[in-house]
Amino acid sequence: MKGNESRLHILTKSHYLHLFPFERFFSFDPTPFIEIFSYKAGEWLIEEGMNSNYLFFIHEGKAKIYVTHQNGKVSLLNLVEPGDLLGEMELLHETYHSKAVQATTDVIAFALPFQSCRKLLLEDAKFLKELAMFISKKASTVSSKYIHALAFPLENRLAEFILQTAHNGMYKEKHVIVADYLGVSYRHLLYTLAQFTEQGYLTKNGRTYHIVNEQKLHELARTMN
Repeated sequence: MKGNESRLHILTKSHYLHLFPFERFFSFDPTPFIEIFSYKAGEWLIEEGMNSNYLFFIHEGKAKIYVTHQNGKVSLLNLVEPGDLLGEMELLHETYHSKAVQATTDVIAFALPFQSCRKLLLEDAKFLKELAMFISKKASTVSSKYIHALAFPLENRLAEFILQTAHNGMYKEKHVIVADYLGVSYRHLLYTLAQFTEQGYLTKNGRTYHIVNEQKLHELARTMN
C-alpha cells in the first residue's frame, strides 16, 4: 500500500459510521482503529505485488481485481461491489502477494490497519464467522460466473457486465480483458457490442460506449437471475 497511500483521503469517521454500523461485525470496538478512505475512479486501492496493510470493507462504489501473468497478460479476476471485503487473504497469510484492485467508480471504504488489528481480528470469533461467510459467498459467486458462461448467451452476460463496470453512464473496458473474463472470443465480443449499438442500447464515441437504453440492459441482465 505504500505507493498508494499518498492518494488516500481520510474522511470524517463519525459521518460514515453513522451511515453504516460497521462495528456490528466485531466483538471488540473497532472504532478507534477504523480509517475511512476515498478513491476516485481509476485509482488503485491496492497495487499488484504490494503487501496490503489494511482490511477493506467497501461501503460505496465498485472496483475490479486484476492479476498479471508471467507472460505479461493481464486478466480480470473479479468485480468488487458494496459490502465486499478486500485484504482478507493478506490478513490470513502475511506473505500473500496482493492482486491489483482498481476503482471502477468513486469508492468509499472502511479500513482496519493490520499493524494494530491483526491479532484482534484473528482472535475474534464473531468476525471470523463473518469472514467465513464472505469467503463462502465469494466462492459461490465465482462458480456462478462459470455456470452463467455455459447457460446464457453473451448478450445477457455482457449487459450485466456493462452495468457493473460503467461509470457515469459510460463503459470503456478493454475488449481483450473483457473477452477473456467472459470466456468468449474477441471477435464475438465486438460483434455483440456492435449489435448493442445498432439496437440503440449504446452509442460509441472513440473507445467509449455511452449507455442510451439502460432499461434494456437491465432486462437482459435480469434474465440470468
